[in-house]
Amino acid sequence: MERNPTVRRPRVTSVLAAAAVLLVAGCSSDGDSITRPVGRTSTPAKSGSERSDAGTPSPTESAAPAKGSVKVVRTLTTKLDSPWGLAALPGGDLLVSSRDTGKIFKVSADTGKKTEVGSVPGVSAAGEGGLLGLAVSSDFGADHMIYAYFTTDSDNRIARMMYDDRRPAGDQLGAPDTIFKGIPKGTIHNGGRIAFGPDKMLYAGTGESGDRGLAQDTDSLGGKILRMTPDGEPAPRNPDAESAVYSWGHRNVQGLAWDEDKRLWASEFGQDTWDELNLIEPGKNYGWPKAEGKAGEKSFVDPVEQWKPKDASPSGIAFAEGSIWMAGLRGERLWRIPLKGDKPTAKPQSFLDGKYGRLRSVVAADDGGLWLTTSNTDGRGKPGGQDDRILRLEVR
Repeated sequence: MERNPTVRRPRVTSVLAAAAVLLVAGCSSDGDSITRPVGRTSTPAKSGSERSDAGTPSPTESAAPAKGSVKVVRTLTTKLDSPWGLAALPGGDLLVSSRDTGKIFKVSADTGKKTEVGSVPGVSAAGEGGLLGLAVSSDFGADHMIYAYFTTDSDNRIARMMYDDRRPAGDQLGAPDTIFKGIPKGTIHNGGRIAFGPDKMLYAGTGESGDRGLAQDTDSLGGKILRMTPDGEPAPRNPDAESAVYSWGHRNVQGLAWDEDKRLWASEFGQDTWDELNLIEPGKNYGWPKAEGKAGEKSFVDPVEQWKPKDASPSGIAFAEGSIWMAGLRGERLWRIPLKGDKPTAKPQSFLDGKYGRLRSVVAADDGGLWLTTSNTDGRGKPGGQDDRILRLEVR
């Protein structure tokens, strides 16, 4: 079932007009102000990462220590097939997607037992596409909905499905309800991470699908971070009231996380020079393909941190214990970026270097620890190397 068969397209004129409003208001490019929707002169209520004081730590924010630690408490489960999305259910059990098979599994947080939930219809797995990100509804207790971002024969899209674990294994998903479609697809750069923010809106990171120009094209959904309602409509107080586009100029966003002060962070694949960790603000341009890494140009937002692709190639991120934790694929390591407010307190620190191979998704647990998945069966792992697993981490 498709609730939103015609997705509203971003409008160049509205985004440019929003930028003009910022210039007239004297806003700097250092991230201290928010973008107001076109046609509104009053200050909107703040939600999610929309903060007028985004560049100033609140009095309650403390600095994370310069040095941290990681301990692998246990291996929860093994022998996963091309795991990609990872999401926690209320109560702590996990949902994990299989990119290449289109299946979703539940993994018990206590025993590691895997139960097939079901398959997502219409998944077309090829290259970097397939069944990608998962998200659990902010109102799961009432609606029992899970959301999936996946590649079809024609596009990338987001659908939601009712999940009923009382039904037989493999048949626990209701019919998919497509809430958003038309995101460009490619054999590379499909983005794919989705997550509900503190504002209960659904955010999605997209890629430019190998067509670099789409990232700067505000009429395209490629190379963007999208923000929408749970029904797939443009979220209230977006930069353009008729568009789901929240930020643009991205190459391939595969990590989304919010810190304790509700700021949105995103990881982004670079090309040959720099991978990025970005602090996301509505209506801002993050530069790709005109800029990669810290360019120092007023029209673009520079990343907070950057890495050589051989050391990172980042996918999922999470916030825990005052730090952003970023999983590296090619880098085969977990990066810790300690923060005070929106600024790092020290240089990034790496853990698990090469020990578990490629690392894909990282999710914060309720007790301050992390869940981490590997990605050695995605076609780019070492032949005959490790299988894929979920690890439980204790972090400081």
